[in-house]
Amino acid sequence: MNSVTSAAALTASLDDPFYYLANFQCVLDWVAARHADLLSETERAFLADFPSLPRACRALLVRMVMRKGEHFRVSRLAYDEIGDSEAALGPLIEAGWVEAAPPLTLDELFRQLRLAELKQAFADEIAAAGLPKSVAKGALHAALAERGHAPRRLEDWWPAAPDRVVRLTLMELCDRLRLMFFGNLRQDWAEFVLAELGLQRFESVPFGADSRAFQHRDEVDAYLALHRLRERLDDGECPAALAAEVPPAPDNAWLAARRARLLLKLGREAERRGEAEAALEAYAAAGLGEARVRRLRLLERRGEFALAHRLIEAAEPVGEAERQALARLRPRLCRRLGLPAPPHEIEPAPERLDLVLSPSPGGVERAVAEHLATPEAPVHFVENALITGLFGLLCWEAIFAPLPGAFFHPFHTGPADLNREDFVARRRERFDACLAQLDDGRHRETIRARFRDKWGLASPFVHWGALDEALLERALAAIPPAHLRGLFERLLDDPRANRAGLPDLIQFFPEGEKGEGGAGYRLIEVKGPGDRLQDNQRRWLAFFHAHDIPVAVCHVCWETP
Repeated sequence: MNSVTSAAALTASLDDPFYYLANFQCVLDWVAARHADLLSETERAFLADFPSLPRACRALLVRMVMRKGEHFRVSRLAYDEIGDSEAALGPLIEAGWVEAAPPLTLDELFRQLRLAELKQAFADEIAAAGLPKSVAKGALHAALAERGHAPRRLEDWWPAAPDRVVRLTLMELCDRLRLMFFGNLRQDWAEFVLAELGLQRFESVPFGADSRAFQHRDEVDAYLALHRLRERLDDGECPAALAAEVPPAPDNAWLAARRARLLLKLGREAERRGEAEAALEAYAAAGLGEARVRRLRLLERRGEFALAHRLIEAAEPVGEAERQALARLRPRLCRRLGLPAPPHEIEPAPERLDLVLSPSPGGVERAVAEHLATPEAPVHFVENALITGLFGLLCWEAIFAPLPGAFFHPFHTGPADLNREDFVARRRERFDACLAQLDDGRHRETIRARFRDKWGLASPFVHWGALDEALLERALAAIPPAHLRGLFERLLDDPRANRAGLPDLIQFFPEGEKGEGGAGYRLIEVKGPGDRLQDNQRRWLAFFHAHDIPVAVCHVCWETP
């Protein structure tokens, strides 16, 4: 049986000083109810034992979980509602959830101590090394690191330390629980607070008790393994070494896509470091799309034209972006190999506007809007917000359809499968029903009603701050339904890629003064001095040309004094 659980229903009132503890317990209860079969004995024991601790102990543990890192100075664990943090630590240490005197690396010691404290702790070594009393923290760390220091407890580093450092041992366990709740590690405990403050509001979507992101424990393990590798890459570890640790592709489409994105990132970093062989291997393992394009470009730069040409001839492009990139690369390879040039598709030239304007503190787009606007033909700065917003409002029901695996907690800004290959296919009939409203004009009232009823709710397509009723009404009056259908269908072709690259401005014309092609509007892409069209913008411009959608590219030069 499906139920609707709103974010507001799960968030504790901020008037309660222990609101964060209630929110944490909510996650534990949620995971226990929906993911019990994915939990280890240790994890089940934690869920069972946690509520039995005194409230102050539980609150202190949660405070630590919600802070950055695993090491904490006890003097900095001071919270009015908790009181004596030393007393609250006792049961946590007894349970093994907090380590009382953990060994600290030199790096961790430097993170915990202020410069004045470090100078006291290393006074003898500073003197022996002849370092000045005014030595900076970075220079002191470099000097000590050269001598080599094994990890040791704070009291061994600094016997006279007036404080102590403890370590939370549950961070990995809590990350796993957070992952099972949210289905990602991008969202964290702050979601509850933002919802309670009203700073973030979410659509209430019905889902069953068995709705969850993961069906097997090894899927959680795979996600965490990929996440840790990405963290290590961000920390500067060697991409070639990390690539060797990437696990085999899992039998799970969205985890396989995450793995491919990690390999792409590893390849890019290896290429940036000049490690071409490692980059090529990572790109090849990542598969199609951008990874294949980068692999071919790198082969071209290395002079491996024949291999690149064989690969490109065997390639079936995945999406418009790859097709565009391969179309540019193929003629260069043919020239290098003395082969006949492939047919060249001429890129359509949109209407061009050239303006010389005074520099504007509001940016070049605002300057163009102010210059072109008249009371009868207003110009709005919309960029990627208007077309996607109209689409998101019209197709709200399809986007937020309660399909299995799409929604499994109340803090979704959009469906979890939005960027997966089958996102549209799973909802095709629903999207068709939404777009059918364009055929008889019903779309206008639907969009108006959704704008009123859903205002402020998080959506991957609707950016509320960029929309207002005046803009909405002008757009609905001026843009023909046939144009909207074409635009919306292209968004559905690749929701992830095609949400970007849309023109900066839209100008509306009064009745009787239509713009190019007889339409009551025109889109305007603005390019300032030295700026050029990006690939995704070129793809949109080609689409506009093919569908007779009025658009101009405005090139701006600044007036010289």
